[in-house]
Amino acid sequence: MKTGLSPKMKRNLARVAPFGIIHMVLGLFILFIQEAVTGNKNINPETSISLTLEVFVFAIIAVGCVGLLMGCIEIFWLGKLFQNRSLAKKIVYKMGFYLLFILAVIVLTYPLAASIELEVPPWDSLVLQKFMNFLLSMDFYSTLVSLVVSLFLSLFYLEISDNLGHGVLMNFFTGKYHKPVEEKRVFLFLDMKSSTTIAEELGHITYFELLKSYYSDFSDAIVAHEGEVYQYIGDEIVISWPFEAGIKNSNCIRCFFAMKDSLDAKTEAYRTKFGVVPRFKAGLHYGKVTTGEIGALKKEIIFTGDVLNTTARIQGLCNSYQADLLVSQRLIKALRLPAYLKPRDMGNTPLRGKEETVELFTVERQG
Repeated sequence: MKTGLSPKMKRNLARVAPFGIIHMVLGLFILFIQEAVTGNKNINPETSISLTLEVFVFAIIAVGCVGLLMGCIEIFWLGKLFQNRSLAKKIVYKMGFYLLFILAVIVLTYPLAASIELEVPPWDSLVLQKFMNFLLSMDFYSTLVSLVVSLFLSLFYLEISDNLGHGVLMNFFTGKYHKPVEEKRVFLFLDMKSSTTIAEELGHITYFELLKSYYSDFSDAIVAHEGEVYQYIGDEIVISWPFEAGIKNSNCIRCFFAMKDSLDAKTEAYRTKFGVVPRFKAGLHYGKVTTGEIGALKKEIIFTGDVLNTTARIQGLCNSYQADLLVSQRLIKALRLPAYLKPRDMGNTPLRGKEETVELFTVERQG
């Protein structure tokens, strides 16, 4: 029986968590500034809530929960609603929606905090009077501004994370690859079949729209099998795994078939919208790479090593072998394939630019 969270759930949690963290950290910072300026005294008792231990705990939990709730709304609904908009439009539209959400949160949480301070029920007339005073005060606007700033930072973080890739952004923050490191990784080079012919038939704009749909349909399969998109190169996508993650449960092979199933499920949709159904071929191999940050005007985390050239050349032999998938013998030996996946030896072959030959396998599903 499988235990623990799925890779997709882990990724979603990693995307939601910054909303709660940013809101809590900024809330603590603003609270510290306010208390430092006022000398920890409530100078506006008619509108402001005195900071007791109970109020402090409630405020921090409430702010964190509000941030997490916004993150869930963003990840699971609103982000998808505006995914085809520009960055500027996304921020503006979402800020409008969340402004209404924030007002609703204030209406709900302020009376609760006031009731804790005054030690009366939230519906007591004292609480209601204080709440009305608050809505007409500068304290209300400062609270609103602090929440809006927290929201803006959260949305900006998410957009940058989605553009760079969550793992890449975290690696930049942690400085994991600030100095080059050597590591062992699995690579999958995947290339669309007959892409030149398809591009000529569709024209550049329609072909680009097809590519967007094509790559989007791979997303769930890649996430579910713990893959990381390293590069999009025209009609080619390079997916990578740390070695242990790639061979665990044969993730790298199963990812290939999951992507194939994703496209097969959309056959009619592609045929209706574009008049063609894209197919692909892929090569798989593993080896050591040097990983590190590079670039002066634009920084990237890149991999260098012979394994990338070898994997690309293995993928390039798919047409010669009339196979959709070719895997190096070295990787096949490292995997424990499930019973329904059967490797078939394709023989030894020289690779362009290399002296030694490589034994290649294809993998087929049974049943």
